[in-house]
Amino acid sequence: MFSFKPLESEFAKSLSCPGAPTFVEVKLEDLSESPFPPGESWNPKPCVLPEKYQHFADKVRNFEVFEDDVWTVTFPKCGTTWTQEMVWLIDHDLDYDTAKQINLNRRSVFLEIGAIAHNLPVDSISNTASLPRPRHIKSHLPLALLPKQLWTVKPKIIYVSRNPKDVAVSYMHHYQMIMGYRGTRENFLEGLLAEKVMFCPQVQHVLDFWRIRQLENVLFLTYEQMKRDLPEVLSRVCQFFGKNYSEEQLSELCHHLSFDQMKKNPATNNVEMVASAMQMNGRGGEKFEFIRKGQVGDHKNELSDDFIERFDDYIARELEGCDFDFNH
Repeated sequence: MFSFKPLESEFAKSLSCPGAPTFVEVKLEDLSESPFPPGESWNPKPCVLPEKYQHFADKVRNFEVFEDDVWTVTFPKCGTTWTQEMVWLIDHDLDYDTAKQINLNRRSVFLEIGAIAHNLPVDSISNTASLPRPRHIKSHLPLALLPKQLWTVKPKIIYVSRNPKDVAVSYMHHYQMIMGYRGTRENFLEGLLAEKVMFCPQVQHVLDFWRIRQLENVLFLTYEQMKRDLPEVLSRVCQFFGKNYSEEQLSELCHHLSFDQMKKNPATNNVEMVASAMQMNGRGGEKFEFIRKGQVGDHKNELSDDFIERFDDYIARELEGCDFDFNH
């Protein structure tokens, strides 16, 4: 079902970190089950994942899906936590009491974390499978590696994209502080451009879901839309879930989901997870907050003009012939 190619070059080794020392390219070879119409071409690129994932790939692909599942899928650092909190609350009748008492990671679980985190001896796939229904599940896996039953059982799937340049900056800080990466910033950015960083390739990750956005069980959002007009996005999500809330209730939800509120809320700012990961990966005692800036266009403050130009060229090449635009 899958092929695995170890990444053994010196460049690949330079992207090693305590949280993921070695990587492989994982490629789905059996394309017989996909969400695309018969005859429509689909040739997904290999995905870069920690070597550990080889032992879980088939288990994820054959994961049992239920119609009442809710899946939040993104490339890392695309507003995943923000989206999880929004979706969970809308689906649970704005139950703020539970949302504040129970950490988001327990309400909307990270499917593959145990399959990618080197220092985490947990089978998160089996743990997720045994959760009481209905389940909220998060994943950063590309479409090709997700459970095949997603396309036959058809649970609700929310996908969120974000401009790759802003992702690059946020992901770089995440790699350094959460995963313990000690290489240079320039080397990490080169890794993204070469599609050799975990969960890459990034643009195809987005485009595969863009191609299936018309499916009735898929809602495609962008981080930029959420920042620009959150009330409009909330309206779309409510419609997707068949929920009706008053203007006053939606205004309260907007406040709860504001950057400042999310940042100071321990249930959403992943305080415990960050401390644990930093301790395991050699960054214990250093300061870092999971919800960092949350700005559109922040790459202009941290990327050189040269890297901005190179990312622009990379994005243009990947989007050639496609009607998707990261700027909208």
